[in-house]
Amino acid sequence: MVKEITCIGCPIGCRISAVLENGEIHSLSGYTCNVGKKYAQEELTAPKRTVTALMPVRGCRHPLPVRTSEPIDKSKIFDCLNEVAGHSVTLPVHLGDVVLPNVCGSPANIIATKELL
Repeated sequence: MVKEITCIGCPIGCRISAVLENGEIHSLSGYTCNVGKKYAQEELTAPKRTVTALMPVRGCRHPLPVRTSEPIDKSKIFDCLNEVAGHSVTLPVHLGDVVLPNVCGSPANIIATKELL
């Protein structure tokens, strides 16, 4: 099966073609640098995403914006969002505070992206 993706590793936006068989890459073409090659390999075999969300804050009507400290497996995005929704934080919260460690059993933490005092 031939799959095409656009690289987001740099502003060039190379159109990369890959031949996949049984979930393995047999050939890659169209990338102009090693960033594109690495991006295509990861995106086609084990895609990851940084997740952003809003977490409830006890005693406050405004939610806290949060994100994962590192990308997590794309297949775990909805599990991550459900885990975030099931927790809340107490003020004060500082920018970069870990508000939920090891989300979905991954090495990624949920961190605050805003300061609420």
